[in-house]
Amino acid sequence: MDTRQAALRFTGTWRRGWAEHDVEAIIALYAQDAVHRSMPFRPEHRGRAAIEEYIRWSFADETPVSVEFGTPLVDGDTAAAEFKVRSLDDGEPVTLAGCVFARFGADGLAVETRDYWHTTQGHR
Repeated sequence: MDTRQAALRFTGTWRRGWAEHDVEAIIALYAQDAVHRSMPFRPEHRGRAAIEEYIRWSFADETPVSVEFGTPLVDGDTAAAEFKVRSLDDGEPVTLAGCVFARFGADGLAVETRDYWHTTQGHR
């Protein structure tokens, strides 16, 4: 699969999946042995099951209001895309903004991903 196609599928599925908390749709984007790191100093999540557990934990107390992803920038087998999520976390408005980097295998599944993000109270 072309990396640009894989990246557009990845960001589009994440946008819809995050808005609807559709973990199954999101986790289907990852190879069985994929590695994900959320923030630079957190431990990595190895394998689809560990990534799924992390995503479910992340969604637990969140009610998305809007989810946006920018157009992915692609170089070789890797893509980067910005994202912004406005949500209610335990009833409080929160905005999360960041960037995801994804490396794709020949089958178009993510084999390695990492995020950098920050949150702020309120919607900005």
